[in-house]
Amino acid sequence: MIYSNKVINLNSGPAALPQEVLQQASEAVLDYNGTGVSILSIPHRGKDFNAILEESKQLVRELCGLNDDYEILWMHGGGRLQFAMIPMNFLGEEQTAGYIDSGNWSADAIRHAEYYGNVQVLSSSKEDNYQHLPVWPHDIPPNLAYLHMTTNNTIYGTQWPEVPAVSMPLVADMSSDIFSRQVDYTNCAMFYAVAQKNIGPAGATLVAMRKDMLRRISRSLPPMLNYAEHVAKKSVLNTPPVFSIYVSLLTLRWIKEKGIDKIEEENKIKAALLYDEIERNPLFSTPVKKEDRSMMNVCFRAVDERTEQLFLDFCEASGIVNIKGHRTVGGFRASLYNAITIEDVKYVVAVMLEFELNKK
Repeated sequence: MIYSNKVINLNSGPAALPQEVLQQASEAVLDYNGTGVSILSIPHRGKDFNAILEESKQLVRELCGLNDDYEILWMHGGGRLQFAMIPMNFLGEEQTAGYIDSGNWSADAIRHAEYYGNVQVLSSSKEDNYQHLPVWPHDIPPNLAYLHMTTNNTIYGTQWPEVPAVSMPLVADMSSDIFSRQVDYTNCAMFYAVAQKNIGPAGATLVAMRKDMLRRISRSLPPMLNYAEHVAKKSVLNTPPVFSIYVSLLTLRWIKEKGIDKIEEENKIKAALLYDEIERNPLFSTPVKKEDRSMMNVCFRAVDERTEQLFLDFCEASGIVNIKGHRTVGGFRASLYNAITIEDVKYVVAVMLEFELNKK
């Protein structure tokens, strides 16, 4: 059996982080920036955290190609809070929002929106168990309050090739593929991403929105559920997740230094290596339509349940962890986020080959 000199964590989230980010974060836990105070204990309204917030927001603007027309927020609550806040803020009771149903998380966003107004599902691949992307709708009603899409589907392993320009406000859940490739973020009136994939650890959610969206808020909402209030308080309406935002800043610095072009090139190589092995190896297959396959979440299956368990055991013995698929679909899921290296994926492929040879 071959062995890696490190544990390769393919978890879909909270996901692996770059080693240098972990090192810097661990040092800051003991002493942040020479202050003698832990990053876990700095004042959330003090100058040190304010500097963290401002630099992180500027890096988001730079990496996404955004100008000052966009507000950048760090928020609590993960994706599900955004599922609720988006219609709370932008969908009036007599209005209709359009949703593209491409997987579990888009379906969950639809369920949340139905509490607050009319929802029109413009396209869905649910009947085929989300094994491919739905057809992008050609006749989108022009009077929609907004159109919501999920750019990458972690559970089913599909990914939209681009973020399109549309005539109404486009809201994009980019939780699992933000900063993984070049995207025209300015096609979005708003996009959001939970941190525990390509940004940082669990606990913070990144939200970017055009300032004109704030004028669309018509409901009377408690401050914690009102985007305008969060903007006015500059992400410090209450105590924010300080440590998660700090580690996200470290990751943003790492992304900038490496460059999105280089990251995208590596992500394409990683995905191709693993998909090629799945197609070559007779013990595995993927149900996902080839042109819709995700670079971030490679979902595949074994030939039978016994082989599935044997492979899971083999991976664990080989130092590969969290490769088991989502509980609703089974099989395997290798999440190849930015911190996973090409060498990591080559090792996974080598383990799959050795497993095949041992089965003969």
